[in-house]
Amino acid sequence: MSGVAELAAQLVAIESINPDVVAGGSGEAAVAQFVAEWCERAGLETTLSEASPSRPNVVAVARGSGGGRSLMLNAHMDTVGVTGMADPFAPKIDGDRLYGRGSYDMKGSLAACMLATVEAKRRALRGDVILTAVADEEFASVGTEVVVASWRADAAVVAEPTEMQVVVAHRGFVHLEIETHGRAAHGSRPHLGIDAIAKMGHVLTGLEELDAALRSNPTHPYVGSGSVHASLIEGGQEFSSIPARCVLQAERRTIPGESVSQVEDEIRAIIGRRVSEDPEFSAGVRVLASREPFEVEVNAPIVEIVRGHVARVLGAEPDLVGVSYWADSALVAGAGIPTVLFGPRGEGAHADVEWVDVRDLERCVEIYAGAAGEICA
Repeated sequence: MSGVAELAAQLVAIESINPDVVAGGSGEAAVAQFVAEWCERAGLETTLSEASPSRPNVVAVARGSGGGRSLMLNAHMDTVGVTGMADPFAPKIDGDRLYGRGSYDMKGSLAACMLATVEAKRRALRGDVILTAVADEEFASVGTEVVVASWRADAAVVAEPTEMQVVVAHRGFVHLEIETHGRAAHGSRPHLGIDAIAKMGHVLTGLEELDAALRSNPTHPYVGSGSVHASLIEGGQEFSSIPARCVLQAERRTIPGESVSQVEDEIRAIIGRRVSEDPEFSAGVRVLASREPFEVEVNAPIVEIVRGHVARVLGAEPDLVGVSYWADSALVAGAGIPTVLFGPRGEGAHADVEWVDVRDLERCVEIYAGAAGEICA
């Protein structure tokens, strides 16, 4: 077993399910302790600190001699749950695949970042290489929020698995709550009531039309278009009562250039059209949470450097792509740090069978270390 595969397997064997995703999950404390102790033994300047109560981050620095630029390598330590998996914390190598929860998303990448940071120390670069092993990416990303509030770098690689492609854009999201207001009455006296659930039907139709319009007009070269979908709905209290309220939670996925205020305006327009047609219609909307989309210029130095080292290692120029999911890269870039996503191939993020390509992990160590050597020289 290669060094990076062995380290990744050790990480996979430590349960670190995000407790905000799955009740009873252990969180990152045990795996963070392992990462911190490993980094200290490797001679890195290591800090273990809480991003939130009992949810630690690890920051480990290969300190440069001075005068060079700095590179941040970011990877998260938490995982999703394991329902339906067989032996999720018993890592297994089969050919070039390492199996186990978190192998692909993203303890394999974390292991590669750890080894690349140690390699940077061995090379005695002028600039710092900063490993940030963070908590809570699978829920609220408090780990990376804390990191970017306290640490600066000249460039960053977020090591999410990207199938060995260089990711230069991804979508953001807005979580919305829409409430329609009715008037309660006994079901036998409908003339006294206003059915809030029935009124929500018009909102649902409006969302369906908005989603079709968005997806029929892909405008971004890497992530196409935004989208919107209904997520959860509740209302009413019993068969014999006309409901006074109905609450819908919906998600709008955004592309670079789209804003939270634009999304709110879209929903208000749906509500406004119905109000103009129906004097009994009443509804409101509020934003529950949001994250910005991510984009980096394709000719930015961090893109060209990472792409060059991928080409050197793989023997072919990698594609520049966008991905549909959100990642901590948006927070890192939002803090003013030029950022790309790059990581290994594999399969099964959040699925019953999860694996990462071990050969790719070895290549990632070389690519991350090569990029650090060029940026921090």
